[in-house]
Amino acid sequence: MKLSCIAQREAKLLPILRQELAMSSTLVKRLKYCHAFLVNGQSARTNFIVKPGDLVEVLLDEAPPEYPVEDGELSILYEDEFLIAIDKPPGLLMHPSPARNSGTLANYLQGYYHRTGQHCLVHPVSRLDRDTFGVVLLAKNAHAHGKMHVQLLEGGLEKCYHAIVLGCPEGESGIIDAPIARLSPESLLRCVRMDGKPARTAYRLLEQKQGCSHLELRPLTGRTHQLRVHCAHMGFPIVGDPQYGSDPYGLPYQQLCAVRLGFTHPITEKFMEISSKQKVSLDFLETHGV
Repeated sequence: MKLSCIAQREAKLLPILRQELAMSSTLVKRLKYCHAFLVNGQSARTNFIVKPGDLVEVLLDEAPPEYPVEDGELSILYEDEFLIAIDKPPGLLMHPSPARNSGTLANYLQGYYHRTGQHCLVHPVSRLDRDTFGVVLLAKNAHAHGKMHVQLLEGGLEKCYHAIVLGCPEGESGIIDAPIARLSPESLLRCVRMDGKPARTAYRLLEQKQGCSHLELRPLTGRTHQLRVHCAHMGFPIVGDPQYGSDPYGLPYQQLCAVRLGFTHPITEKFMEISSKQKVSLDFLETHGV
């Protein structure tokens, strides 16, 4: 994959890379000694003088991952040269770990890239817990990922979730403002604690039935397990969440779906909104005889 432009001014290659091609300084430094910068088809250093009309290209191909490439079912909601959005099912891990090196979304996505002849790597922009389902966005190269990461840090990603919870919040809508910390140094779980990092979640009641509620949740910060921790802390834990609540219905996974993701495209700069085809519902109450 390449980035390219026709130079409109005389300048050193570095400002052309940083301004015309909007590359991050981190990416420029990483590619600097990889012969990835070309001017009129010839390898060039960042201090090379570019003239008007010169073709500037950047090779973005990256080394293949160390984890296995596997075939697996993927529900693709959107794809272009820079981004891909997947409708992740519950039970699927995002990425391999030392404990599990296969059977994850990343393994399947690398398999898809291999089958379709795309020289891309997996760069998650948004992430979901194993049993949370819905829209996840991934970049296809480090350049697009870097620009999306900046947007994420600046609060430019609009995330909307739907959840089924036990009980009901006070009022039709509100803001949960409660700091989140690691439960203990060796634990992966989180809790609300005064020495934690600031965390804010907006909620809106959509429906209520027989002791359960259907909520819309919008994380205003991006803490690990934020929605699950906040809901449990406020007294309305997410149904099916074995770590932060209890489940009297015996459901196989937590009822939390990333229903919508809004963002500005890193290259076209157009606002986009991608929606999941999955959903949560209070209908399970009838099937469980409640």
